[in-house]
Amino acid sequence: MRWWSVANFVSNAGTWMQLTVQNLLVLEITGSAAATGLSMSVQAAPALLISVLGGAAVDRWPRKLTAAVSQALLGAIAFTTAVLVALDRIDMTSLMVLAAVTGVVATVDNPACALLGNDLVPAQDVPSAIGVGALVHQTGRLVGAALAGVAVGFLGTSAAYFANGLSFLFVASVIPFLRPAAGAVRQTGREPEGAGSELTVREGLAYFARRPRLVALAGVTGISSVFGRNYGLTLAVLVTGPLAGGAGSFGTVSTVLAAGGILGAVLGARLRRPSVRLVGALAAAGALLQVVAGLSPSLAVLIVLVLPMAVVESVSDTAGTAVLQTDPPAHLRGRVLGVWGSIGTVWGLGGPPALGLLMELAGPRGALVTGGLLIAGAIGTGSLLRRRRAAAPVVLRKEDHDTLGKPALSPAA
Repeated sequence: MRWWSVANFVSNAGTWMQLTVQNLLVLEITGSAAATGLSMSVQAAPALLISVLGGAAVDRWPRKLTAAVSQALLGAIAFTTAVLVALDRIDMTSLMVLAAVTGVVATVDNPACALLGNDLVPAQDVPSAIGVGALVHQTGRLVGAALAGVAVGFLGTSAAYFANGLSFLFVASVIPFLRPAAGAVRQTGREPEGAGSELTVREGLAYFARRPRLVALAGVTGISSVFGRNYGLTLAVLVTGPLAGGAGSFGTVSTVLAAGGILGAVLGARLRRPSVRLVGALAAAGALLQVVAGLSPSLAVLIVLVLPMAVVESVSDTAGTAVLQTDPPAHLRGRVLGVWGSIGTVWGLGGPPALGLLMELAGPRGALVTGGLLIAGAIGTGSLLRRRRAAAPVVLRKEDHDTLGKPALSPAA
């Protein structure tokens, strides 16, 4: 697990180097901010369409081999892009094609690597392992964004792509030496007896739809993602608008957000039994903090609020990921993660435009306050409905020896 965490840190740093430079590269080629957004959408689009197929492949194929091959393919794509950039042969069409191919490979790589990390610890330690993964992700993001500027400044744009390619090869070289931990949930590569031998996408969709806790998790995460997680957009407009700050002030807010994310990942790694109820409570708390942040009279007050907002969001994400990866049986986890990938892409593509429209109508303060109230209200309403449904007694058909109207099953049963 230590080797896997080191490899993931290197890979995350390389990925964020490339993502940072890619946006600059698109702007350099086209001079259009809209084209930058289009390149990001092209890379995300395959997840919307074929994530469920990628998850099914992860359930069918040997996990270590799948992760190693997908990492090697991603490395090859990064090297190809680096060569084209270095030779000044890159154009928007080739960049879009490479982004789309990256998105296709990622539909297999993401669930394969996520579940491979869970194989390296005993089953009871999976929530902690997911928390460690979140910590590695947040730290790699900070380091990668910083290294991108250094790489471009001293070595040129292609250096970031070369570095990312090397990071993928490093992960691929570590994977063959990983060994499952004693007590880990093992991948069987086949269905349980009596369930049929063929792995199908339909089974993952059906399992997800039949699990109320997964549907509730999707609802909580969805409304939070649309109205409460895009702080890079809402806080940027708030800081540079009503609070009269500049780029430096937003940089300070972004740094505090990143620090809160790291702290939240550390706290999330200590979770032993995460639940959807905990995810909902944390999401509602974050939404209320967002409401107060929208009413901040000064930049100093906003910075004080941003830290707990980031901590709550990070712990909630860690708890939700742990539920998602441990709730399904081992032979269905890849397909459930595939379903989740498709759902998450909908939020990722639709959230920023919806939030941008809300800011156009209500301003940055109004968007933060309205969004926070919508999140907290939706979660509170869902919780009340669930309690009312659970409290309703079930009355069975009366038998001769029964007392008329007496509940046959208690709420606990």
